[in-house]
Amino acid sequence: MAATPGRDPRLASLRWPLMLTRAGMIAETLLRAFWPLTSVVMLALATVMLGLHELLAVELVWTGAVVTFLSGLTALIWGLRHLHWPSREQALMRLDETLPGRPINALLDDQAIGSEDAASAALWQAHKIRMTARAAEARAPSPNLQIASSDPFALRYVALLAMVIAVLFGSIWRIGTVRDMTPGAGTAMTGPTWEGWLQPPRYTGLPTRYLNDVEGDALRLPQGSIVTLRFYGQAGALTLAETVSGRVEDLPSAADAQQEFVITQAGDLSIKGNGGRSWQVDVIGDLPPQIAVSGQPEIEPDGTMSLPYAAEDDYGVVGGEVRIALDLLALNRRHGLVIDPDPRADIVLDLPLPLTGDRRAFNDFLIEDFSQHPWANLPVVYTFSAQDGAGQTSFAAGFGAPLLARRFFDPLAAAVVEQRRDLLWSRANAPRVAQILRALSHHPEDQFRSPSAYLRMRMILRRLESYTAAGFNQERQDEIATALWDLALLLEDGDVGDALERLRRAQERLSQAMKDGASDQEIAELMQELRDATQDYMRQLQREAEANGEMMDPGDMPDDMMQLSQDDLQAMMDRIQELMEQGRMAEAEQALQELQEMMENMRMTNAQPGEGGSEGQQAMEGLADTLREQQGLSDQAFRDLQEQFNPGARSGESEGNQGRNGGLGQGQSHEGGQGGQSQQGQQGDGPEGQDEATGEEGGSGGSQSQGDSLAERQQALRQELQRQQNGLPLGGSEDGAAARQSLEDAGRAMEGAEQALNQGDLAEAIDRQAEAMERLREGMRSLGEAMAEQQQGQSSNQTGRNSASQGNRTDPLGRDTPEGRDGIGDDGSKIGEGSAYRRAWDLLEEIRRRADDRERSDGERGYLQRLLDRF
Repeated sequence: MAATPGRDPRLASLRWPLMLTRAGMIAETLLRAFWPLTSVVMLALATVMLGLHELLAVELVWTGAVVTFLSGLTALIWGLRHLHWPSREQALMRLDETLPGRPINALLDDQAIGSEDAASAALWQAHKIRMTARAAEARAPSPNLQIASSDPFALRYVALLAMVIAVLFGSIWRIGTVRDMTPGAGTAMTGPTWEGWLQPPRYTGLPTRYLNDVEGDALRLPQGSIVTLRFYGQAGALTLAETVSGRVEDLPSAADAQQEFVITQAGDLSIKGNGGRSWQVDVIGDLPPQIAVSGQPEIEPDGTMSLPYAAEDDYGVVGGEVRIALDLLALNRRHGLVIDPDPRADIVLDLPLPLTGDRRAFNDFLIEDFSQHPWANLPVVYTFSAQDGAGQTSFAAGFGAPLLARRFFDPLAAAVVEQRRDLLWSRANAPRVAQILRALSHHPEDQFRSPSAYLRMRMILRRLESYTAAGFNQERQDEIATALWDLALLLEDGDVGDALERLRRAQERLSQAMKDGASDQEIAELMQELRDATQDYMRQLQREAEANGEMMDPGDMPDDMMQLSQDDLQAMMDRIQELMEQGRMAEAEQALQELQEMMENMRMTNAQPGEGGSEGQQAMEGLADTLREQQGLSDQAFRDLQEQFNPGARSGESEGNQGRNGGLGQGQSHEGGQGGQSQQGQQGDGPEGQDEATGEEGGSGGSQSQGDSLAERQQALRQELQRQQNGLPLGGSEDGAAARQSLEDAGRAMEGAEQALNQGDLAEAIDRQAEAMERLREGMRSLGEAMAEQQQGQSSNQTGRNSASQGNRTDPLGRDTPEGRDGIGDDGSKIGEGSAYRRAWDLLEEIRRRADDRERSDGERGYLQRLLDRF
């Protein structure tokens, strides 16, 4: 029997949880009842705080106010009707539902029967104590504030978002302006009021200021600022008086409700009337921008010109231009420049501005390539101009300097470029240019390095003479100029890829630059070009020596064969550059000539490998042959496995390939290499070997006889591997032990493949053969590393010989070749035959892998198989 849940002392420990639970229930019922009213109020406040009512007519504002009032009243009535205040009993029930076993309800119950029984009473008391302890753990549940079912369109969030925007970007003081829209309300209650804003020009980047919040009676504003004033109240109660706009005609009425004007001069600004104010306005003048050239022009390595300049403005430079005009007064008028030039417009470029950073004061560069312009390397006048946001433009003083462009150091190329310049200078120079080009090509054997350059000049000459006779217009002038430019590039840079030719050309250009008195920067660029060409030439020599085997033991080199180390070569070029920097051009040119002679005299000769190296190379070749034969056996076993599941496929494929390689089996025999032939010779099975190779005559034995043949070949290959293993120069190193272990594992895998072939289990045989090939590859890698360590140890013991002949072969710079650097090729491999053999072997392995990929198309796999059959 439940007791009355009043202020029961048994619930004293639940006071705070019960209060919090009831408060949450009150919040739930208030939210569900009054969310429409709250949304209407927030929308109305947001509209007023953002000043939207000021943009509409008074009639629309009052219509909206009436609609808002009626909506709010309706929402209030609806909320009151749906408001259900939670009782204490409901709060107890909510709290009790969160606890297991309803302990609160148990505490409010009394024992109905058995109260006189001592045992029953003791049991009841124990139950009450347990429920009291459980109730003491009660915690107020979180209120359920989800009202999505009541507001499926989330109108409350729309109202909340509008309110947040109004708080961030609006003003709460705008709420008071609503009363000013009441007829006579503003005048009757508070009198006339006003508002004002000061908006600086946009290019200044300054913020708009609210004039009502400005303290003091002095204003300092940028020139061009816009002042906006609004008067509220009875018309004429407030008037404007100002002397800052400079307006003298078409002045609006001083009593207009809205005033707007631009500040152009210093003066007074006053609002006269009840509540008005006055200010003394000082104008901040907009200074014109400043710009000037800050250094001399420089030529970049790629032929572009770089001219530094500096610019500044009080609010930032927004644009400008660079005008480049030919300086005829500073020009040396000779040769083709004697006659008057054809009319040509000045070069006008946009002023390059920094993409980021402050543009009020900055330094930047004018970077352009004028190499193909007719005024290239002629004196010009640079005129920089800058413009600010106010539209003011300033011009820098004219700066006279050459129009730097690419220079040509090859004499013939420089002559061609000069004639191109004269042709672009004036079309009247066409006969003179044709005459000079004909003179340049008179003895081609003394002038041209390549026949293509000579033929191109003759073609240009014939075209120029025909154009001159028919009429030389601007279109033809541009055509000939383009052809002459391409010819000059061909003569200067060449069109060959030979490293020695590039080295010679770099040396000739540097020598010509020293004779012509080139600048220090040009000398440094040509010196760097010479260093790069020298490095390319040495790499080419090294690659050729490695590919051709033309190496010589440095101890056996003749006395007139000079060999340089990398440090010696670098020291010689550093010495040449040092002499040029000191102005000792004659000595620098002599040293350059000596360097050129030594580079051209370098040759790679053959070295005679020692017995140890020859033995290791033969061992590596033998293992490679074994690996190829094992691959051939694996391919044959795979085809036999296909034959078991698709008997017609093998015969059809053999017929299709008969004209190409005599059948698939014959192609496989060729793929097996010499190993298959040697095995046939050892076994003495001529006819059987023929059957095995062709795959066409097996008698009645069928696949079983073929399996026996493969097993015999596998046995012979395993025995050959055992013979090779016994004769390998493995030594006692760790890599030698690893090679020995890998080859033993390969032999056991071959033995397993042999047993599987005898049993007719081709799938198991293929797996064992794949394992054998993997172990063979590992053994070859380990053998190469062991041989490299052994060769390095032998070379370190030869201390009595020349340091350049330490048992390793070297290139002309005294460096170890790939075979001499511990047997490591340029791809990182350690195989006795060098990196070229290793790359070829890796390529062959990749072709095999792709040919065995069943997911590739039949056409692609057929093409790869034909490659394997051929190689």
